[in-house]
Amino acid sequence: MVRSWNPRGRTAVVTGAARGLGAGLARRLAGCGMRVALLGREHATLALVAETLGTESHVVEVDVTDDAAMERAAEEVTRTLGAPSVVIANAGVAEGGPFETSDPDTWRRVVEVNLVGSAVTARAFLPGLRSTRGYFLQIASTAAFGAAPMMSAYCASKAGVEAFARSLRAEVAHRGVGVGVAYLHWTDTAMVRDVDRHAVLRELRGHMPAPARRVHSVDRVSTWLVRGVARRSASVYAPPWLRLAQAGRPIFPLAVDLQSRRELPRLMREHPFEQTGLLGEGGRIEETLIDRSAARRTRDGQTGR
Repeated sequence: MVRSWNPRGRTAVVTGAARGLGAGLARRLAGCGMRVALLGREHATLALVAETLGTESHVVEVDVTDDAAMERAAEEVTRTLGAPSVVIANAGVAEGGPFETSDPDTWRRVVEVNLVGSAVTARAFLPGLRSTRGYFLQIASTAAFGAAPMMSAYCASKAGVEAFARSLRAEVAHRGVGVGVAYLHWTDTAMVRDVDRHAVLRELRGHMPAPARRVHSVDRVSTWLVRGVARRSASVYAPPWLRLAQAGRPIFPLAVDLQSRRELPRLMREHPFEQTGLLGEGGRIEETLIDRSAARRTRDGQTGR
């Protein structure tokens, strides 16, 4: 952390903190002396992460897309740990497969968690951030640079959160609140490991240039992101060389189109194009939520409610 901003004793909030990058960020922030609130869908798993932090922490089981529940979570965190100085909107899910045959509920859930959930998080915690003149970090992706085939919901949601965060930044700058966008590439999480289990997604990744195929550890990515938090950066890149990719954004869509036209016909002959469902352990928790919601709608329809 930089000298001009002492994190010790301040409060940080991380959504999607049960595992992967969220858990890594919680540990890094705790290592800087911050009190940490861990938000997510699995109380028991969040509690296990909290036990490793070695600092004051608080766990809240909550769905980031639920406005009322997130308002209550923000009140609980503020009451328990104090108003937040840092909020990281990290919760996210992904699915892969052709858009045409995608399950509408699963596709919609990706957008709801990644985009709507980030907006709900910001709305719930902005009063606290205004009081501390704090910093909101939105986790985005290189998917915001150039959309990839077979990942339509994820790419749409990550482009959306980038636009959302930039808009929010312009709205709250005069209130002393900083807003940053974190651009991540391949990070060694369960979600990314699940990508490599599916032949089409694995081969599409394999056609990237060698530096762009590299998978970075959660610890390394967390270090880069927390450095950005310390600097209240408008843009944070993990790995840092991704800032150079910003200059190439106008040509990425053309490059993706050309590669897809060349490679997808071959892949279609060699591998069945199947839907992946939501990727990673966190995705499987969300799949359970979707199944319950669908069952409830069916039940309500049968009873005429």
